[in-house]
Amino acid sequence: MISTILAATDGSGGSASAERFAVALAEGVRARVVGISVVEERFTRGFAEDGLGVAPPSPEPLSNYLRARAEAASRRVADRAREAGVEASAEVLQGVADDRVVERGQQVDLIVLGRDGQGAAFRTGLIGSTSNGIIRKTAKSSLLVPASADLPGPLLLAFDGSPGSRIAAKLAVEVATRLGAAIHVFVDSKDKGRAQARFEEVRGLVGGLPLPVQEISSTLGRPDVKIVDAAREARAGLIVMGAYGRNRITEYFLGSNAAAVARTSPIAVLLAR
Repeated sequence: MISTILAATDGSGGSASAERFAVALAEGVRARVVGISVVEERFTRGFAEDGLGVAPPSPEPLSNYLRARAEAASRRVADRAREAGVEASAEVLQGVADDRVVERGQQVDLIVLGRDGQGAAFRTGLIGSTSNGIIRKTAKSSLLVPASADLPGPLLLAFDGSPGSRIAAKLAVEVATRLGAAIHVFVDSKDKGRAQARFEEVRGLVGGLPLPVQEISSTLGRPDVKIVDAAREARAGLIVMGAYGRNRITEYFLGSNAAAVARTSPIAVLLAR
């Protein structure tokens, strides 16, 4: 059950999108929001004398600036939530950002992150290093929000019959029920009989859900691309899938369909654990 949502922010434009999404979701599922921002120690420690005879600058002005900025960012999350009638609090932490978010996230039900943070303009990857570190390290369900993602719309559940996708199905049912949203179930299988078996399993997991459930299957192409295409076609507001699929170890080290979808989807992706 989602009762507390952690919205991690660095104050950037990408984080602002995630903040809005977290508040909208919290309002819909009747959860409280904890807005946090982390002051990175690597910036507050300053430079050390390195034997070149050049005196390093004082770290105090930068440290004060970063703390004030973190306080403003976390407070913005809480203010947005309260304006929407959602219970909220704001916290500032210090340390390595992904580690501190993962640590604080152990006390909540869902972590919401912006896919792109402050460094988005200076890298070539499709997901920020802090967000990537968090979704790889955390044992909690996490929601990755790309810029301009919007919550209204049905949910797309990507189901492959793995333990992770069963967890995702239960989470999708919970979220859809609270939001009053339809669920589109996507199954990727080259075997029609196996696809039907997976749909039967999903029907059992969904139970008597009093909401529309649409079934979509596909046999050609890359699964991650087809999941995103199916979500676009359904005009989904959220993709829900297991953080790990059928081969957990391989996926962690080599990159899974979940990671590929999270990197490329213009729609928010909830990685269930």
